[in-house]
Amino acid sequence: MSVEAINAKKVVVEEIAGKLKEAQSVVVVEYRGLSVAEVTELRRNLRAEDVDFKVYKNKLVQRATEEAGLAEINDQLVGPNAIAFGNSDAVAPARILAKFAKDHEALVIKTGVVEGKVLSVDEINEIAKLPGREGMYSMLLGMLQAPVSKFARVVKAVADAKEAAPAEEAQEAAE
Repeated sequence: MSVEAINAKKVVVEEIAGKLKEAQSVVVVEYRGLSVAEVTELRRNLRAEDVDFKVYKNKLVQRATEEAGLAEINDQLVGPNAIAFGNSDAVAPARILAKFAKDHEALVIKTGVVEGKVLSVDEINEIAKLPGREGMYSMLLGMLQAPVSKFARVVKAVADAKEAAPAEEAQEAAE
């Protein structure tokens, strides 16, 4: 093997290790049996959510996982695998891949990593049920607004009660 080939492989291993360390989440899938059109559709769905979907040689990924401290996923790196790197939303890769796997049995979720913790397929499927970043923001906003809106309703009820009291007194005086 030439020096250039060895250096090229080292560069790829460093690239993969960097992505593994920087990504908010990573999901490894086996894509054997998907058509080119299906893989293109999957890539488009992932790209829309800022998720990189790459195919690397398993041996290079194994070296990169060892470098990144994630060697425990190496057992799953058998067969044609692809890796989804979630860059801005930790839930997006799991959510998109789980939804796609429901409609396409050929896509098999194997393992994943979120914040440095290796996850099982069941854990990935549980994460996939969580809402995306925008959904979580709306839930948080709703929770933050709830006490304020309840307080506003109480203040309005007290104000309405005070307005109603003088009117009742005036009516009683008139009688």
